[in-house]
Amino acid sequence: MTAPPAHSDELSLTYFVDGMDCASCVQKVERMITTLPGAAEVKTSFSKQTLTLALDEAQTPRATLERNLKSLGYVPSLLTSSAHDHDYDAPGHTHVPLPAGTPWYRSGQGRLVVSSGLLLAVAWLFGFFAPSLSVYGYVAATLLGVWPLARKAYASAKLGDPFSINTLVSLAAIGAVLIGEAAEGAVVVFFFAIGELLEGVAAGRAKAGIQALAALTPKTALLLEGGAVRELPADRLTIGQTVQINPGARVPADGTILTGISNLDDSPVTGESVPVVKAVGDSVYAGSINTDGVLTVRVDKAASDNTIARIIHLVEEAEGSKAPTARFIDRFSRFYTPGVVAVSALVAAVPPLFFGAEWYPWIYKGISLLLIGCPCALVLSVPASITSGISAGARRGLLIKGGAALEAIGSVKTVAFDKTGTLTAGKPRVTGIVPLQGSETEVLQLAASVESGSSHPLAKAILNEAKTRGITPLPITDAQALPGKAVIATVNGQTVHVSSPRYAQTVVSLDSGLQTQIAALEHEGRTVVVLHDSRPLALIAIRDEPRPDAKAALAHLHQMGVKTLMLTGDNARTGQAIGRDLGLDVQADLLPEDKLKIIAGLKAQGGIAMVGDGINDAPALAQSDVGIAMGGGTDVALETADAALLRERVMGVADLVGLSRATMGNIKANIAFALGLKAIFLVTTLLGYTDLWMAILADTGATVLVTANALRLLRWKGTPEALVAPVRA
Repeated sequence: MTAPPAHSDELSLTYFVDGMDCASCVQKVERMITTLPGAAEVKTSFSKQTLTLALDEAQTPRATLERNLKSLGYVPSLLTSSAHDHDYDAPGHTHVPLPAGTPWYRSGQGRLVVSSGLLLAVAWLFGFFAPSLSVYGYVAATLLGVWPLARKAYASAKLGDPFSINTLVSLAAIGAVLIGEAAEGAVVVFFFAIGELLEGVAAGRAKAGIQALAALTPKTALLLEGGAVRELPADRLTIGQTVQINPGARVPADGTILTGISNLDDSPVTGESVPVVKAVGDSVYAGSINTDGVLTVRVDKAASDNTIARIIHLVEEAEGSKAPTARFIDRFSRFYTPGVVAVSALVAAVPPLFFGAEWYPWIYKGISLLLIGCPCALVLSVPASITSGISAGARRGLLIKGGAALEAIGSVKTVAFDKTGTLTAGKPRVTGIVPLQGSETEVLQLAASVESGSSHPLAKAILNEAKTRGITPLPITDAQALPGKAVIATVNGQTVHVSSPRYAQTVVSLDSGLQTQIAALEHEGRTVVVLHDSRPLALIAIRDEPRPDAKAALAHLHQMGVKTLMLTGDNARTGQAIGRDLGLDVQADLLPEDKLKIIAGLKAQGGIAMVGDGINDAPALAQSDVGIAMGGGTDVALETADAALLRERVMGVADLVGLSRATMGNIKANIAFALGLKAIFLVTTLLGYTDLWMAILADTGATVLVTANALRLLRWKGTPEALVAPVRA
């Protein structure tokens, strides 16, 4: 698309689009927008019924966009509008979304189903005592139901999509009336209306469990100010304030515990079924339940940015990332639907014109084929399953950024894991200090001083050890980090390094005795860092234990036919020690660029997923086919990875693979239902064994089957809890 003029009136617009509540609706809207010059960055969500786009009004006025949406049968209501030099309002837009939980019969589609159904029932009753009047009832029911479809079909044709689903149904219904089968025409539009209603209901059920999370955050909070406690609305809390959380109360905001210790039930947020003991310094989620102790918590996130809000936003935005299968179905339907019209026309016209057959039976068969070939179920087959799969995963702490990621996860051949914070708990502790110059206290103080500005897990281990011993770090200057190599700072005029043995050897001399000591510690599975200036000052041994469920999770992946590999910057001996315990291959002594090369090589051999902590592994997560972040509550994890594990369990990786495969199996079954049922009725209709009533069932029946099958995914449970060891803070 060409760039807009220098002085263009480009707007960022977000609309609520009433009626755009299904996959085929979104497809119609997206096709229409592709015909508008100056429209870009289009994002649609049928679960939220929203449309967001950038629009250059110098090329296409906003009124044109809104008029086109209305002509397709949708009512746009402007929610937000932004531009550099303009302030726009939304005059004339009075529609507001129906409140959550509104009965289906109060929606526009629901009212259409009820009214056409009543007319159909009245016409049927007239058939018993006034048969001549029943025909008029069926015609009225047909016209009532077909009018909105015909309008949409006409609008689609004007906007470049003449062969829409609405076109097929309109032709079939009107054709049925013209050949004297008004009753069947009325049933056609009635069942089609039911099918569209079911699509909306299915989308609503898929999102209901996620949106219900918003209700878990309490409405009020107890604010601590000046030693006093006062109640205020939770959504008015600001970052940095302190709140008190009593036993049995829900946490009002994401934050950090300042005082107290308690068990917290995080199941509403992470799916973690076992309450987790949390104490000072631990993070808490809005919506979690404080089961016993009194806590004071510092607010770290505003209400609009807490973990629950992020989960809801992520799931809704995920619809914008279409799976490759969905994109294929979209492309296929562009050719499939015109093909159906052409075949129906040939079936209706060729036998009477060229072989002297009677017109009525073949026109009847042609109309039946229009319905049998209607691609409603086919178009619905992929997005319905994807939406259900993403929703089911999110309720169990598995956040997936769209259909493309969900489809890719199940097909990976290899899963590569980072070690620290991923396979291990990310809470290493110092297990030994070997001073080479001075005392343990002196060298630990130097190491803690150098690491005082770092958030790396090994740095935290050194700082925690210093804190436990009552050692205060010294002031530092000129601090810098060399990723995967060392942290350097100036302490009392002395340049001090805390580095890996591999890097230390390039800076100072490590004699054979020292190297033997390092090797012995590493063979025990400990990570060794070297403290040095121009000479070695100390060795510090650190141990990070594997997560309790890591071994079972890796074994589960192997059973699923997925290879596993650990990529770590740690030394080979420590890596191999962890690898032996867990049962996976190891590549160690890796710099960040080494990980990228290995991942690139594995991609050439098949799909590769990378699992990291979402902080130090961003390049590797981006390089892989699927990046999975452990600890999905972090900002970086949600931004860099394709999926995130809120429960911080290695078993979550196996669950992601299982969910992906279950979803793709569901999609394949849906496509088989949609095409298989139509193929059967196509043959039987041409042979004269089935009539228009059966054609109606072929269309609506396939839609119902596809919808019901997709909703089965909402009951997906993941790995049984019995196979996963409980995680305790």
